Amino acid sequence: MLFHDRREAGRELARGLLEHRDEEALGDPLVLALPRGGVPVGDEVARALGAPLDIIVARKIGAPFNPEVGVGALAGEGPPLYDERALAMLDLTADRLSPEVARERAEMHRREQLYRGARPAPDVKGRTVVVVDDGLATGVTARAALRAVRAMEPGRLVLAVPVGSPDAAEALAAEADTVVCPHRPQPFHAVGQWYEEFDQVGDDEVVAILRSHGGG
Repeated sequence: MLFHDRREAGRELARGLLEHRDEEALGDPLVLALPRGGVPVGDEVARALGAPLDIIVARKIGAPFNPEVGVGALAGEGPPLYDERALAMLDLTADRLSPEVARERAEMHRREQLYRGARPAPDVKGRTVVVVDDGLATGVTARAALRAVRAMEPGRLVLAVPVGSPDAAEALAAEADTVVCPHRPQPFHAVGQWYEEFDQVGDDEVVAILRSHGGG
């Protein structure tokens, strides 16, 4: 199974969500996409559901010696969320990661300002919120995003991704009321392996998509 690109993945994911809408009370949902790769997926989902689209910015925390090695994530103003097994294996502590956390929190705020401008964050209290990304690998970034949204007291919290690690999808069932992940291939190494086109999404594309929904 390969998606051509994030747009195709978003359309297929939307079909799965529409089935859940028939089976469960998803209400009048708000779609929150994780920038940047989740935004084109969320665009398709929001249009199919007739729902507003906004963002929830989450940032991976990388190891000091290699930023690509994710050991945690943060979203909102809550404390960082760490993968304790990764910290133990790499002999890292939260204190040692303070510079990385500060850098990623600053980047998170920069993106929120860039993508939203003067527009306030949406009020999610009591609403059905669908958190969308382009895939799940370890799930730590999605977990941080879900916990940040949960703290805003939504009425129902749904995680929707086109493809993901079976282990990550199962683990995140404890964080969301519903997890919609149509494809859970095994083995699973990286999200990009399930896309024919997986180019980086730029800030300009994110802003343009949000503006097309009346935001940004």
